Amino acid sequence: MADFSLTDLEHIVAERAKASPDESYTAKLIARGIEVSAKKLGEEAVEAVIAAVMNNREHLIAESADVLYHLLVVLKAANIPLGDVMAELNRRTAQTGLAEKAARPPA
Repeated sequence: MADFSLTDLEHIVAERAKASPDESYTAKLIARGIEVSAKKLGEEAVEAVIAAVMNNREHLIAESADVLYHLLVVLKAANIPLGDVMAELNRRTAQTGLAEKAARPPA
């Protein structure tokens, strides 16, 4: 297994976001606005779901990588550090999933 983390990917996204949109897909997505980045994240998530339902392991791996990348682009566009998301996950895992869900305010 490669020694690569979401933090590493977050740093790569941050560096590429500084480049010219003509030279970086990441910069191009961010320059086009959070709506475009979020739409792309949604498309990749749907593709991951389809791969899972189709039981296509290789496609699911590739689409999962796309989902993680596009999520980090959306977080960058929203100026939300990955650490904030990880802190929320840490908070949630302090209790069972059912208890955490029950404690959420109604939507």
